[in-house]
Amino acid sequence: MNSDILQTPIDYLKGVGPNRADLLRKELGIHTYQDLLSLFPNRYLDKTQYYKINQLQNNASEVQVIGKIVHLKMVEQKRGKRLIATFIDDTGQMELVWFRGHKWIKESLKLNTPYVVFGKTNAFNGVFSMPHPEMELLTEHEKSLRSAMQPVYPSTEKLTNKGITNRVINKIMQQLFIETKGKFIETLAEPILHELKLIPKNAAMFNIHFPKSQELLYKAQYRLKFEELFYIQLQLIAKNLTRKQKIKGFNFDQVGTYFTNFYKNHLPFELTNAQKRVIKEIRNDLGSNAQMNRLLQGDVGSGKTIVALMCMLLAIDNNFQACLMAPTEILATQHYQGIAELIAPLGLQIKLLTGSTKTAERRAIHEALENGELHIIIGTHALLEDKVQFKNLGLAIIDEQHRFGVAQRSKLWHKNDIPPHILVMTATPIPRTLAMSLYGDLDISVIDELPPGRKPIKTVHRYDSNRLKVLRFIRDEIEKGRQVYIVYPLIQESEKMDYKDLMDGYASLERDFPKPKHQISIVHGQMKPADKDYEMERFVNGETQIMVATTVIEVGVNVPNASVMIIESAERFGLSQLHQLRGRVGRGAEQSFCILMTGHKLSNDSKTRLETMCATNDGFEIAEVDLKLRGPGDIMGTQQSGVLNLKIADIVKDNDILKTARYYAMQTLKEDPSLAAPHNQIVKYTFSKIVKNKTIWNYIS
Repeated sequence: MNSDILQTPIDYLKGVGPNRADLLRKELGIHTYQDLLSLFPNRYLDKTQYYKINQLQNNASEVQVIGKIVHLKMVEQKRGKRLIATFIDDTGQMELVWFRGHKWIKESLKLNTPYVVFGKTNAFNGVFSMPHPEMELLTEHEKSLRSAMQPVYPSTEKLTNKGITNRVINKIMQQLFIETKGKFIETLAEPILHELKLIPKNAAMFNIHFPKSQELLYKAQYRLKFEELFYIQLQLIAKNLTRKQKIKGFNFDQVGTYFTNFYKNHLPFELTNAQKRVIKEIRNDLGSNAQMNRLLQGDVGSGKTIVALMCMLLAIDNNFQACLMAPTEILATQHYQGIAELIAPLGLQIKLLTGSTKTAERRAIHEALENGELHIIIGTHALLEDKVQFKNLGLAIIDEQHRFGVAQRSKLWHKNDIPPHILVMTATPIPRTLAMSLYGDLDISVIDELPPGRKPIKTVHRYDSNRLKVLRFIRDEIEKGRQVYIVYPLIQESEKMDYKDLMDGYASLERDFPKPKHQISIVHGQMKPADKDYEMERFVNGETQIMVATTVIEVGVNVPNASVMIIESAERFGLSQLHQLRGRVGRGAEQSFCILMTGHKLSNDSKTRLETMCATNDGFEIAEVDLKLRGPGDIMGTQQSGVLNLKIADIVKDNDILKTARYYAMQTLKEDPSLAAPHNQIVKYTFSKIVKNKTIWNYIS
């Protein structure tokens, strides 16, 4: 069928009309027939099966039972009454319960007459009950025409209040299938349909809305999930290939004196195999005539900075400049100090540019960048200002990329006529599944081993009632000359409360660790930057033994002598945050510890998070659990979520379908890059429509 009819405004569908159309637009974003068609049910009521009372399970699912009412009684309760019917079949008995509408219900019920009841069951002391069941006399039930499984559509309170119930949406969906005759354009190539045994488009659309059986529903879901993920992957992979063909990059063909001298004479430690492998991958990109766009993932402390520095030296060896952009001043300063120290023997020019750089110095930096005297610049968002111009920027490195929006990144692209090579670094391990979808257009490198001599951090969970033991432990570690972090949560809404927690904690620590023997630093968001830096400095230099802080401390602070991280109210932190905080210790050769303190009341999710932290130090494993607990949207924040506006697939649960879809998208483009083959015409047509409409389901039917 031609897709034009699907662009018809929803107002014209029989049974909708202007008022309902208006509500559907505002509440569910349904403007056209197409939008309605891709409103997929989020669950189904299975009315294909009839259960016997002795087959009921205590799992709160909805079931259908045939039986008779043999007895009715009213029971008084604290508020009002409830009506209870004893309902039996040939295997046992259960109760039907009503909390309201007693008089009317009581009058309409027939005793000893076969009924079909449908509803959710609860078990109490081994007896099942079904509150407010749907009821139909068996004789009526056998006459009426039903779809075996009934779809339940996403809805809002407003729609239900205005009378657009699930039944109404169901009706207008049926009307849509009548008007379109249920015929839709096939969108996948024949070889793929054949190889994966996918059902055709028409059958899939029909069975997602009106499934004939569990099996057909499964096939319809699989087919539509595959299709959605296939086109997302096709988009990402095509983007990557076009970039490699179209966007010429600078060719760094020299491995010159800076790189070699540093590698042979000034490397502070032996590189791990993972670091060597990643540097090799990056060098291949830099010498390939195409612009590099690579994501470098490495857990906290895996040595990403050294890799970044060696790439910068390659750029300088080829007469280019390099820049590194970090999300916060603390982090930028730290990168600057670390890198400046490492390259001191090489005689290169390096500067730091942040919001607090003085005007005179700023001018000097701008000038040195433009005339090429400055080899490396490290900074915050300040690097993005239009005033910052380079003589020849060859490599841009972005740290903790998810904190920068896409628009900010593209500003760096345009600092040159030819865009620089881009290396994006993150210490937030992104689960493979999510990386494939979010960064499918970037090449990915992973540093998956820690430098030698690093001992894994021991993590334990302790309740507030064990606090005295924990304090004794801190005292012992300080006696050995070590330093301790104590971190308090910070949740925006209740800063006052959090501030109070932090201050109370600080006060009681001062009692437990009195001056002058002990010194305590404190850092929180309400301090002036200069005061924060002063306190940080004291801790870094070992003048204070304990650092009490809110999560300001999370990224990048490097104190090798700190061996204990105590996280207060750990249940209030997300998994990736706990993992990042833990990464602040374990940077020296000593055994380090992370102690998660909580109260006794914990939700199931909190328990899972704490157990995961104690069980593993592997950031990727942690990220996988985090993804399952929180879902993909939350993890990436809003900047990235545009890609993942999924209608039917779920990145976590449909991981296997995602891998299959990515494989087929790659094969398709490998064998036929311009989608010119006869069997790919469908794909080409669909793909061109997506790119035009920016969203998959606008055209996919």
